[in-house]
Amino acid sequence: MKTKALLLTPPFTQLNTPYPATAYIKGFLNTKNIPSTQLDLGIEVILALFSKKGLSDLFSSVEDKKETISDNSKRIFALQQEYIKTIDSVILFLQGKNPTLALQICQEDFLPEASRFVQLEELDWAFGSMGTQDKAKHLATLYLEDISDFIVDCVDENFGFSRYAERLGRSANSFDELYNALQKKPTYIDKILLEILKSKIETIQPTLLLISVPFPGNLYAAFRIAQWVKKEYPTIKISMGGGFPNTELRSLSEVRVFEFFDFITLDDGETPIEELIASIENPAYGMYKRTFLLENGEVIYKNNSFKNDYKQHQVGTPDYSDLWLDKYISVIEMVNPMHRLWSDGRWNKLTMAHGCYWGKCTFCDISLDYIKIYEPIAANLLCDRMEELIAQTGENGFHFVDEAAPPALMRALALEILRRKLVVTWWTNIRFEKSFTKDLCLLLKASGCIAVSGGLEVASDRLLKLIDKGVTVEQVAKVTQNFTESGIMVHAYLMYGYPTQTVQETVDSLEMVRQLFEAGVLQSGFWHQFAMTAHSPVGIHPEKFGVKKVTEQIGTFANNDINYIDATGIRHDDFSFGLKKSLFNFMHGICFDYPLQDWFDFKIPKTKIHPHFIQNAIQEGVNFNVKPTAKVFWLGGKPTVNCFTKNKKGHSWEVMTLTFHLKKEVISIQTNQPEGAWLFKILDEISIYNSKTYTFEDLKNDFETQLENFELFWYAKPILALRKVGLLVL
Repeated sequence: MKTKALLLTPPFTQLNTPYPATAYIKGFLNTKNIPSTQLDLGIEVILALFSKKGLSDLFSSVEDKKETISDNSKRIFALQQEYIKTIDSVILFLQGKNPTLALQICQEDFLPEASRFVQLEELDWAFGSMGTQDKAKHLATLYLEDISDFIVDCVDENFGFSRYAERLGRSANSFDELYNALQKKPTYIDKILLEILKSKIETIQPTLLLISVPFPGNLYAAFRIAQWVKKEYPTIKISMGGGFPNTELRSLSEVRVFEFFDFITLDDGETPIEELIASIENPAYGMYKRTFLLENGEVIYKNNSFKNDYKQHQVGTPDYSDLWLDKYISVIEMVNPMHRLWSDGRWNKLTMAHGCYWGKCTFCDISLDYIKIYEPIAANLLCDRMEELIAQTGENGFHFVDEAAPPALMRALALEILRRKLVVTWWTNIRFEKSFTKDLCLLLKASGCIAVSGGLEVASDRLLKLIDKGVTVEQVAKVTQNFTESGIMVHAYLMYGYPTQTVQETVDSLEMVRQLFEAGVLQSGFWHQFAMTAHSPVGIHPEKFGVKKVTEQIGTFANNDINYIDATGIRHDDFSFGLKKSLFNFMHGICFDYPLQDWFDFKIPKTKIHPHFIQNAIQEGVNFNVKPTAKVFWLGGKPTVNCFTKNKKGHSWEVMTLTFHLKKEVISIQTNQPEGAWLFKILDEISIYNSKTYTFEDLKNDFETQLENFELFWYAKPILALRKVGLLVL
């Protein structure tokens, strides 16, 4: 029988945009003419729950136990009619379909308020810089979070907007807890989920269910879905893939898992799914790629296929059809402009390159294919895919979900975007390496790049070397300055508790972060506590990093996070609250003058970092060392020219004024007429829209065929003025 695949993302990942895994696979299946439909159950469950009917049913279900709930939930229950009355309008507003409601929401007597609104007094100062729409989104987000608190307190303790029963999926070496949870009756949220799924399966009638599980917070729902389908539709084959099995289930031996799933595939899904479908349609074929299945009551890992994995240019353009693209909801949890990118707005997700071009960080899963196998995509093909997605989705925002986008490819992509005159908005993840010069950042900004995120990790040169990050704190400071001055926001991933990290280094790391925010070169950040994973160099060779595994025993189910003992004996957990509280304030531009001790309720040593370390690092003069092979581009248009004669002390000479009309300003430069004529000609030739590319050496040679002292001309005031507004050397 011909396979008909249903690609499914279980609850919950994001509210504002679909997780891209199913769109990637659907795009690939299109190239093989394999029919498929995709479904994001997360947004569908949220919209069913957060509706007039959904809330009416929710409050009715709590009627019998309203005396035993918390005081906050009692308040929400008492205001239930206000919630029921307003919910549909608020959801429409957050979907971008009811913008005028912002005026009512901002009056602050429209929405019912519970405990989440207590923090408003602390954030009132920030609303002055927020527009009406943004302030209303933030208030509406607090309103939804109040309802979420009510759900957790009254009907389902595992509920969360971007995760569901995450605790059951984290470090689940044993399958027992998750298995026991699945033997219980479906929860309130489960029932909504399964009711929606039932109608979808009856409509679509798939023969194969492909469930993507990117995170621990999707795992419970994936198993609950598979359990129900096995019971109600036993002929449907079910497979699991995605980030969670790729990292956690590589040593799977738990037989009970296959009461729910027929197959579990690892790493890139294209070839495994193609072979899976071929083997389902023709059991005699029996070829599998990186697939777990059950044979004779035993878990078997089969990798007997001779097919290679597909190259990135062969996998097709992600296909977002079938998804409710106009029904995702944008929320603003924090007023920080960088943080909102994760929760506000619809983003088409693409990848510039498979894997990581650096692939050395010792805390990272560099032994796994998703990091280890690096393969970039040509810039012209990326732009083709961007144009296809704009036509398909109507959205021109792109989030490139790379492990670390390669600077050379980012440059090529930016040039291609500008030459095609595409209007797009995009952001991605990077390494803070010296390739990100001021000129490259200006080019990226001109192409539509609005933000980057990257790992600063531990802001200590000793630990950055141990991590093998390939950067220094001073270098990070210069790069973040280049991005910031170009108008590109910067988010830093920060880490504490790395093996052998001392208390002094934690304090000094915080001081580095404080100075980066105070200097204005970092706009956003997030502290993560180090976790040892089985597939990282630290997890594989802990003895090299001064740590010892607590146990070597491998569980039958998930195996990734490893418990360990650090030789320093430091309780890194103690620093969590202080690091995060200080960062919250720094992100809002306040409390830079607080002593670091104020963030902690225990004694810490004084920092050893010079108070002006970051300021000194970002001071720089003109770079007189330009590589002859560097490419030169002009982002602006043609100037207007005015020639006149200057007289001084009996001498006269011809002068040329070139006037440039930029988007925000008009600038004029003056040169002697021969140099001005050459500059007018060459700016047209090195325009970003011309296909021919000129190097710095080309310009020097061209200049010196008719004039002298190119370097004196290049580093004089007129050219330096143009360097600031779009004359780029890359």
